[in-house]
Amino acid sequence: MESSLHRLREVIRALPQGLQDHLERVRESALALATIHSVPLEAVELAALGHDLARTYSAEALLARAQEWRLDVHPVEEQVPILLHGPVAAEMLRRQCGVEDARVLEAVRWHSTAAPGMGPVGLVVFLADKLEPHKLRRSPKLTGIAEVAKVSLERAVADYLALEMTVLLKEGRLVHPTSVEARNHLLNALAEVPDA
Repeated sequence: MESSLHRLREVIRALPQGLQDHLERVRESALALATIHSVPLEAVELAALGHDLARTYSAEALLARAQEWRLDVHPVEEQVPILLHGPVAAEMLRRQCGVEDARVLEAVRWHSTAAPGMGPVGLVVFLADKLEPHKLRRSPKLTGIAEVAKVSLERAVADYLALEMTVLLKEGRLVHPTSVEARNHLLNALAEVPDA
């Protein structure tokens, strides 16, 4: 993993400074959450630093890269191509940095929408991306979710998805079905845990 991290750091150096700063804040937030929940730190660090590698790509570039690499593209992603920056970044990590760890690739792939059955690395990176310090300052309503995240990754992701879907629905925007499936999966799993 060390060589992959070194290669990833080289790729990151070419990104705009603001995005580099975001990646570092997400890394720090993810490592803090991972420590609380005993999630493997190396995998979390790699996924946190790599999650937005394709964030600066245009809609056209994301669609073209997804097609070139034969990635599955959902109809919602065709209409909202920014949602492809996670899948494209995961493939970039695999191709350019030699990352083969399925936990890392899953976390990067689904960091925008979440996915049903996502593992602990994915849950940590999803939350760290949404709850990093700059985003918390801009949206104080996320503070409660950040507190929940210290106790339950699953509950915090379900709560965040509910909040995000409410906003998207109010604004008449598309909701990725994988987000709905992820929330339903989490709620079902939480219902099976006593005192969750």
